[in-house]
Order: sequence, then C-alpha cells, then structure tokens
Amino acid sequence: MPGGRSCPDCNSTELVEDSHYAQNQLVCSDCGCVVTEGVLTTTFADEGNLREVTYSRSTGENEQVSRSQQRGLRRVRDLCRVLKLPSTFEDTAVTYYQQAYRHSDIRAARLQKKEVLVGCCVLITCRQHNWPLTMATICTLIYADLDVFSGTYMQIVKLLGLDVPSLCLADLVKTYCSSFELFQASPSVPSKYVEDKEKLLSRTLQLVELANETWLVTGRHPLPVVTAAAFLAWQSLQPSGRLTCSLAQFCKIANVDLPYPASSRLQELLAVLLQMAEQLAWLRILKLNKRSVVKHIGDLLQHRHTLLRKAFRDGVEEMEAYERELQDRGQGHRQEEEKAEKSSLDLPMGKRPASPAILLPPCMLKPPKQLCPPPPICTVTGDEDISDSEIEQYLRTPEEVRDFQRAQAARSATKSVPNLH
Repeated sequence: MPGGRSCPDCNSTELVEDSHYAQNQLVCSDCGCVVTEGVLTTTFADEGNLREVTYSRSTGENEQVSRSQQRGLRRVRDLCRVLKLPSTFEDTAVTYYQQAYRHSDIRAARLQKKEVLVGCCVLITCRQHNWPLTMATICTLIYADLDVFSGTYMQIVKLLGLDVPSLCLADLVKTYCSSFELFQASPSVPSKYVEDKEKLLSRTLQLVELANETWLVTGRHPLPVVTAAAFLAWQSLQPSGRLTCSLAQFCKIANVDLPYPASSRLQELLAVLLQMAEQLAWLRILKLNKRSVVKHIGDLLQHRHTLLRKAFRDGVEEMEAYERELQDRGQGHRQEEEKAEKSSLDLPMGKRPASPAILLPPCMLKPPKQLCPPPPICTVTGDEDISDSEIEQYLRTPEEVRDFQRAQAARSATKSVPNLH
C-alpha cells in the first residue's frame, strides 16, 4: 500500500479500498479490519496518520451547507434515479439546485416551495436535454400542487437566466402513449380493446398536429390534448367495438389519469373534424355527428391540409368575392337584391353563401365574459333643499318668479317680527 500504511490490528500492509453504500473505505484484506471509514478530505496531517478529523477542522467547514439544502440535494439525486435519468442530468440538476439556493428569496421561502424546487431543477434539466417529461409527472412524483410548481418554475428560470426550450409534442406523445396498457391482452384489457402500438402512435401524432394547426394547443397544457387525440385515434382504428367506450373508461383501461380539461379538448377536436367532413362530398350526404365522424378520421387525416384550407380559408375568399360583386352593381339592382334577399332566400342572386368557421384561438372565439360594473348609487331623493343660487334654474314662467318673490318677502317679514312669548 502506498504511503507505508499498515493495519493497526495485524500490521499487514495489504490494504484495499472498498466502496460500501457509496462511501469509500480502507479495509485490511487479511483480517477485514476497517482502517478508515468515511475520512474527510483535508489538508491536515492527521488524516495521513489515520486519525479521525472532525468536520469543523476539515476543509468542508467553509461550505456551510445547511440541513435543508443537504436534504434537497439528496431529493434531487433520488428523483433523478427514480426517473432513470443519465448521470449527467443528475449533475446538472444538482448544480441548478445549488445555484438557486444561493438566492435569498429561495432560502427564505416556505418549506413547500423548497420541496417544489427539487422538481423544478430536474424538469429544467430534462427540457434542456429534450427529455420528454411533463410538469404533471413531476408534480405527481413529489406530491406538489401544479400552480405552486409552475410559479416556482418560472421564478427559477428567471433567477438563473436559463434558456429552456419548449417541450416537443412528438416526443411527449411517444412517451405518454407508451405508458398505456393497451398493447397486450390482460385480465383488465379485453382483446377487442388491444391495439398495435405503432398504429396508435402514428394516428395520435396526426391528430395532435391537427390540433396544433387549429390553435387547440397554443397556450394550453398539452396532456389533455394528447389524451383526447389518443382516445379518438384508438376509437377510429376499430370503431365498431369502441364507439360505446367513453373517455373516462378509456383512461381507466389504459391505466392513466384523466386530465380535467380533456373532455373539452375532445369536443373541440370533434368540432374541427366535422368542419373538415363538410368539405368531402361523400361525407356531406351522410349528415355526420360527433359520434359517427370518428369512423372517417382516417380519410380526414389523409387529406388534412386540403380540407383545412377549404374549411377555413376558401369560404372567406368566397365571401369577399361575393361582396365585391355586390359593390360593382348599380344602385337599382342593389335595392332589388336586398328586397329579394329578404323575401325569397332561395333565389340565386339573393342567396348568401354559408359562413365558414373562423380559424382563431378559442380564447378569441369565446372570450371570457367581463363583469358589468354595478350602476352608480343615486343619492338624490327629490326632497333635498334647493339653494338660493340654484333656484333661478327651476323658475320657468313670470308667475313663478312673482310667487317666489312673495314667498321670500313673507319669510323675511316673519323673521323680523319679535317673539312676544
């Protein structure tokens, strides 16, 4: 053994390093005596003589890591190991946690925020390495509130000045759908509900791209949209035996949680599919509804780009051309057309083309209702005294003026008479 060290029990020089519970130890290979156990790195000569060095005398005394920070660092490493992240991810997340903990706002924060900080550092690291991980997954693992987590996440990104790319929808769809328990038969999954993984992923991706092109993803949490798209994709692959299955039953069979807004995203996706179906002649005559349109999702997705242009853009151009045509006609014809439009709508000249759906974000199509301010409280009852300076505004006729003068004279005379009592 280098350094001339020997075992204090048997004087053997056969000392080997043994890693036990991630802690390096110096052990005698002859008798098994633990020569050094967890010796701190220090510049003192005591360690060279195999004597124990206290923490206060070691080089670690300058770091002054608090117990709260030590616990947070352990939780960062544990979370990375639970998620099976590479070691480089773990080192980066630990570094971010240490940098964030240096700020006074974080050190003085409540315990709930410090617990959330662990997940924020891991999520930032995963986003920077394009690792598909959602905020909801982290919140589930650390039992954190989503609102608190999102606020802390934005604060850490701003404090550290980090550049965090947005989450790739394709990677999220692949990771999320891979967790479904729909790809092999089991006691909880009947054979008619089992689906091929690649087919489900491919169609779900197409539906998510359609939702993205129609503003259904912008500014929203992606998981409800992905859940709704996966449900429609799963139904459309075998609609005969799956149309009776609801979204809640699908999530229960797939063993995933049902996000609260997923039902709303599902209705919005179905509305877009119905608008697209109106552009196909062989589907228009079927008078599809939100349930029967699922059977034709494959055809709609095959001609997605063309149908979107027809459903949301050609109608607008047709309206503009129709208005230009009306402006070019004479005044007499214009009046006749207005009368014809009011009396008989089936005439070709007076018939107005159907208005196409407007391709705008849902927040603009259905803006939130603004609260009407309460009406001002009127304190005027009509019994208030009128001042002398304003009385002239209420006198209209000469008779009223004379009556007012007599009243004033009588009032002054009454005040001038002394009280005999």
